[in-house]
Amino acid sequence: MQEPAPPGTIAPALTPKDTSYSFVLPFSTDPTLARRFLVSELDILGNLRFGKLLETLDKVAENTALAYVNRFYPGARVVTAAVDSIRVRNPADTLYDLIFSARINHVGNSSLEVGIRVERLGPQACHVASCYFTMVARSTDCGEAKSLSLPPLAYQSEKEIARYDKANHRRQLYRESLAQAEEMPSLAEYLLLKNLHKEQEAPDFSGMRAGGCVLASTSRAYPEQENVPRTVFGGYLIRKAYELAVLAAEMVAPDRVVPCEVNRINFNQPVLLGDKLKFTARVVYTGKTTVTVQSDVERFGSAAGGLALTNSCLFTFSNVDGEMRPQPVPFIYPVTYAEDARFLKAYRQRVD
Repeated sequence: MQEPAPPGTIAPALTPKDTSYSFVLPFSTDPTLARRFLVSELDILGNLRFGKLLETLDKVAENTALAYVNRFYPGARVVTAAVDSIRVRNPADTLYDLIFSARINHVGNSSLEVGIRVERLGPQACHVASCYFTMVARSTDCGEAKSLSLPPLAYQSEKEIARYDKANHRRQLYRESLAQAEEMPSLAEYLLLKNLHKEQEAPDFSGMRAGGCVLASTSRAYPEQENVPRTVFGGYLIRKAYELAVLAAEMVAPDRVVPCEVNRINFNQPVLLGDKLKFTARVVYTGKTTVTVQSDVERFGSAAGGLALTNSCLFTFSNVDGEMRPQPVPFIYPVTYAEDARFLKAYRQRVD
């Protein structure tokens, strides 16, 4: 098993600043790359494939975490455990370069939170997105993946301490959301669901039901999607899950859907080469101008056994006009108990 370098050879504790990593998508000088990131041939605002951006973000997070882990465990790997959140601040396009500025905000026993700030360069420079990934360090000795203990960072400046505290707060909020998901509906939530079901009993009901806003697709994992030996790149999986979620959101939104927030993505287990994959996207909630979609990835087949959940994703989209102004969306009515549960989960962390 891999062991850390002897204590006498380890430099003084690193600070978050020492873990900084930058990456640029050079759209302004690479037209072939820029074309791969286009949403449409039309001249539209925010003409950037967010799914491809998710792939890039996952790789940036991996490179940032791996550089830190390899200081102590050469040859170790890191895997994505979760995308804690991504908040889209401003639209971007492929006319000007995007720069990804990453650093580690928090180090736990074997996990790291990587924060990534995405900025658009050029004459209309802006902050595009704030992103937070949880990565886990793994040993690859003896053909068996085991979690590795990591030395802590030294948090010195006020900003570093504030980021550390925010990372802890995000972890606490997620634990609370898991506990909340197991709770029975409150009286207000129960009455809300009751009224929604009652409205559907009216003879003249013409609203949209959640069961009619579901899409599914299947594929197989191939070697070109490999990231580490025999394992499929997580960024590819979440890109495919996102792209299906967009299509599901477009079943509801009367105008154009653009990403507003990645509420959460969990990586539950790896996908191996040859696995068959099922992608399912369900519209679970609509706000005044937003559509929330749950998108799951499952592996199945003789090698994988029965259906096994590999990724669970929750995306929120905004319905906008040609000038990126939010526009209203129709309400989605849950019908079954499962739809009620998914509705409540999204309702509790809603983005109107």
